Amino acid sequence: MNNKKLWTLLFGSVALLVSNYAQSEGSTVTESGIAAYYSNVFQGRKTASGQRYDKNKLTAAHRTYPFGTQLKVTNQENGKSIEVKVNDRGPTTPGRIIDLSRRAAKELGYLKKGLADVTLEVVEMGNK
Repeated sequence: MNNKKLWTLLFGSVALLVSNYAQSEGSTVTESGIAAYYSNVFQGRKTASGQRYDKNKLTAAHRTYPFGTQLKVTNQENGKSIEVKVNDRGPTTPGRIIDLSRRAAKELGYLKKGLADVTLEVVEMGNK
């Protein structure tokens, strides 16, 4: 196993353990950083979960949260919040914490800007 895969596995395991502990303690897990959104070119392509990407649904790609996890995403610039379901892995661009569907970006008010400073809160942990 190469170092990149080992580090990805390690960080994913730690994030999952922390998330599960926080959920069992009744608190919310938060993460802050930069969000982007999927380009239209991905419309209809399979995600890592096997579902097809639909730009009109409220979905997201996250590196570590289990598929099916519901996240509350808040745009720190304008205070708008939505809930999305994790159904893909990513983002692969360094410095970004989540990729959102086009609809999610539109509802959060950063469609034209392309990137947003967001906070993530776990609403319900997925099981995959």
